[in-house]
Amino acid sequence: MPALPAAARTDADGSPSHDSRPTPAHSALHAPVLMAISAVMFALMAITLRLATAHVSAFEAGFFRSLFGFLFTLPLLFKPGLGLLRTRHFSLYLLRSVFGTLAMLGSFWALAHLPLATAVSISYSTPLFVTVGAVLLLGEVVRARRWSAVAIGFVGVLVIMRPGAAANVLPHDYFDMLVALGAAAIAAGSYISIKFLARTEPADAVVIYMSLIMTPLSLIPALFFWTWPDAAGWGWVVLTGLLATLGQVCMTRAYQAGDVSALIPINYVQLPIVAVCAWFVFGQALDAGTALGAAIIIAANLYITRREVRLARRTLTDPAIARSEPGQP
Repeated sequence: MPALPAAARTDADGSPSHDSRPTPAHSALHAPVLMAISAVMFALMAITLRLATAHVSAFEAGFFRSLFGFLFTLPLLFKPGLGLLRTRHFSLYLLRSVFGTLAMLGSFWALAHLPLATAVSISYSTPLFVTVGAVLLLGEVVRARRWSAVAIGFVGVLVIMRPGAAANVLPHDYFDMLVALGAAAIAAGSYISIKFLARTEPADAVVIYMSLIMTPLSLIPALFFWTWPDAAGWGWVVLTGLLATLGQVCMTRAYQAGDVSALIPINYVQLPIVAVCAWFVFGQALDAGTALGAAIIIAANLYITRREVRLARRTLTDPAIARSEPGQP
């Protein structure tokens, strides 16, 4: 799961969202801990998903992830009740869930067929697509420095995919990597829609609606590849849903409680955890090309995040600054 701070912390017009947060002293520890837990949960989810796809298809695993994910979100309703789900933006929730379902199924396919570190590394390209989509769909202004970072990030993708290295990469590997890249691009649409939802919708409602709507949507393709899991398969799909839900809730609340520029690097801890677990569980070694490409993508994402946060802070303190400095990216 890539980290996308702008989606969690800005309104649709790019201005910072006005959400309540813990006191600074509390946030200094609370938010990083939540982000670290989120990274661990998503890393472990990748492992359990790979184990689950030994018993069911990737599409069926996606359905069970949504189904059990929804069941595990129901405790979020205990205190606020069903009033939490009251909304005037159901169509936007639906649009986000369509993007989310397609991205999830694509990423699950990649996690089931590619080396896990490769699939996770390619998924980190989502913020690059978000930057492009924000320009095309939201009219945001992105100048030379951030465009350069986006271009460098996509160079990292090419390093991972290694086009032309026919001797080392099989044709079906290219297909699986293209599916992973397509899932990352589609996921950008989901995150851009959150920019609109963040203006009025509670974070817990966003998490609940995502699983609620994605469950029937993901069932449709799952039915074409349906096989009932055995006892071990049930255990892995249930655990996948639980870990994904915990990771999503912790990440959402971390972004609400802390400074995104400090939280983003923590999210990338997911990759070494996945690489180590994949080596122990599946014997998958992290190759140099994937490591180099991932490092390039992560560096580009961190730079883009840094520039966006700096510009948002300038706009918040003095909107004239952003308008008067056309050379700033």
